Amino acid sequence: VAPGSAASESEPATVEVPGLGNYRVVSTASGADLQAYGLPLAPVERTVSSYATRQALVGLGAVALTALLGTWLVRRELQPLRTVAETARSVAALPLARGAVSLPQRAPHEDPATEVGQVGAALNTLLGHVEDSLVARHRSEMQVRQFVADASHELRTPLASVAGYTELLQTRPDLTPQESEHALQRISQESARMTALVEDMLLLARLDAGRPLEREEVDLAGLAADAVTDAAVRTPGHIWKLDLPTTPDCDLLLDGLTVPGDGARLRQVLANLVRNAQLHTPPGTTVTVSVREAGDVVVLVVDDDGPGMAHDVARRAFDRFVRGDASRRRAGGTSGLGLAIARSVVEAHGGTIALETAEGAGARFTIRLPR
Repeated sequence: VAPGSAASESEPATVEVPGLGNYRVVSTASGADLQAYGLPLAPVERTVSSYATRQALVGLGAVALTALLGTWLVRRELQPLRTVAETARSVAALPLARGAVSLPQRAPHEDPATEVGQVGAALNTLLGHVEDSLVARHRSEMQVRQFVADASHELRTPLASVAGYTELLQTRPDLTPQESEHALQRISQESARMTALVEDMLLLARLDAGRPLEREEVDLAGLAADAVTDAAVRTPGHIWKLDLPTTPDCDLLLDGLTVPGDGARLRQVLANLVRNAQLHTPPGTTVTVSVREAGDVVVLVVDDDGPGMAHDVARRAFDRFVRGDASRRRAGGTSGLGLAIARSVVEAHGGTIALETAEGAGARFTIRLPR
């Protein structure tokens, strides 16, 4: 090695040797001589290059692994949200316009502390409300259809009678005056029956629509007394009783027996209940109408000791166009709307009406109206 080719004395330096590559050289001066010692750098450079390559590969692998792991974690966290979206799409695809519709689809229950859990819970609540609304709509549609079918059936009989007697009068000029008068009387009776039926249906329609009733102070004791008096005149074969609270000296206690409401409608309710007992019980039946104060309500009871009702009939007693069976002597001319009207009117006043009955044990209708 040429003396001038080394680094400064005792300082290691990298020297490129032609044909041999780079060397790490240390020079030592000893008198006039200069000695240089060197080691080839090729093994070190190969080691460094190999290490750098491995580090780069490890870094790229770590980046790729991190990306894959991150993608998997994100997908796993968003899977409930995708399920919520799929649930919403499946519900949106249902034919909700008509018919009986159920919504069994629900979003999975997740941790309510997370945003996805809150979205899922909100969607499930919404689906529950929608399902309740659809069930109520379907029930209302079925009730309307049944109501129309029953009303049509009820109107068909008097219409047929009117048409028959009218045709009789038109095609039989040889009828005697008595026969003609009977035909006209039957036409008048059936027309009155249809008028009453239509008025009852209109009243139910107004109550179903939630139209407000008149509000005034109504004396239930007075209504009960009028109902018993009228029933005793119409049906003297029954035993009619009026039960009102009295003092120890047998003086009537009428204070507190008034309620705010529509007097005409409440009178109709009581008349319907009394007429129900009048028509569906045999002569000799005792019917008691009582009025009592009970805290913040007034209780009105119509009780009879007649044949009572079968369980199946009692269960549907307040449905529309329902009549009693043979155990309560079906009477002609009834529309089957009396008890339905009574329930609708009572509920429109914020009250309740209940029936207690059994075959052979009479029937008791109990009305509670807020004061």
